[in-house]
Amino acid sequence: MFVRPLRDLNPDWNVTDVTLTFTLAIFFLGIGSTIGGFWMDRAGPRLVATAAGICYSVGVFLSGFADHNLYFLWFAYGVLGGLGMGLGYIVPVATLVKWFPDRRGLVTGLAVAGFGAGALITAPVATALIEAPGVGVGRTFMILGVVYFFFVVIAAQFYRNPPAGYAPAGSQPSALEASQRSAHDYTLGEALRTWQWYALWAILFLNVSAGIMLISQAAPMAENITGVSAIVAASLVSLISIFNGAGRVFWAWLSDIITRRYVFLVMFLLQFVLFLLMTQARSFAVFSILAVIVALCYGGGFGTMPSFAADYFGPKYSAFVYGTMLTAWGTGGILGPILIARVKDLTGGYTQAMVIIAIIMLVSAILPFIVRPPAPQPSVARAPANQPAR
Repeated sequence: MFVRPLRDLNPDWNVTDVTLTFTLAIFFLGIGSTIGGFWMDRAGPRLVATAAGICYSVGVFLSGFADHNLYFLWFAYGVLGGLGMGLGYIVPVATLVKWFPDRRGLVTGLAVAGFGAGALITAPVATALIEAPGVGVGRTFMILGVVYFFFVVIAAQFYRNPPAGYAPAGSQPSALEASQRSAHDYTLGEALRTWQWYALWAILFLNVSAGIMLISQAAPMAENITGVSAIVAASLVSLISIFNGAGRVFWAWLSDIITRRYVFLVMFLLQFVLFLLMTQARSFAVFSILAVIVALCYGGGFGTMPSFAADYFGPKYSAFVYGTMLTAWGTGGILGPILIARVKDLTGGYTQAMVIIAIIMLVSAILPFIVRPPAPQPSVARAPANQPAR
């Protein structure tokens, strides 16, 4: 929602310049999640979530002083804001899989749905504030920063880990779920020595690249392709946020039934078709339907991958294992927005970028088709003291 107002204030900034702010935020989100994963093991979820609220709100607030300073905007929103987002994102994901081992998909989907649905409130509020007399872009950032500080820091005080050995009554997985779960809790080092960790990283990276390409340019893309006004195009952002959040719950719930790998297989093939159809859409209604289904799949990746990683590597060290895996989000956040912004600047349209992403989605379907849980860890027999091992 800030792309067009920032460009109006700074005619010498192009789409790529402004979009890089969003790209940096997503990149540093991945770094913040990695840091948060390690920090949670030592300090617990409450302190990390509190630090997340402070870091993110300060980054957004300081962005209000960067109306005409692109580099400061990149630092405030991109670096500080991104780190705050990452620290806060890993806390509920890594904590809830420990509280609800029998509903990993659904509970992590519900948790990250809040992250995706935030734009449902922010988009209309930010638009109204930006256009309000005496407010504008800078003060809108400041107001949002104060609001984020209040709500996130208070919410952070409710986090805690379950007692050691906690398990809900009757939480035995089904036979299908058990076939897709590892009985071993992998440390980060052990997980990084399996090919499955890199396969899951790639699956998340590819799904993020496709979805974030659309989300980062949703409103201007709708204007360019369908010819609607900026006000009408802005309504698509709220729709995308709804389906982004709904996708995190729906696909995560479905993954508890058909397994995570088949959910990603369906989402990749579906997005291949959707992006091709979007190149031909001239009606805003048709374009919106296709876009929100892409958002549904984009959200589904975030709702499903935490439980996917917990299935394959165990929940005990999920803050480490999945927190590091979220670097895929940061990397995908670089590729998707920069690709679409650069192609738009070079060609004046979005068609070529969407064809490229469609082809990538088709090839990506190979990964969930072939991935399997890591092989059981062999037990290492130790020879008695003073006797050689045979």
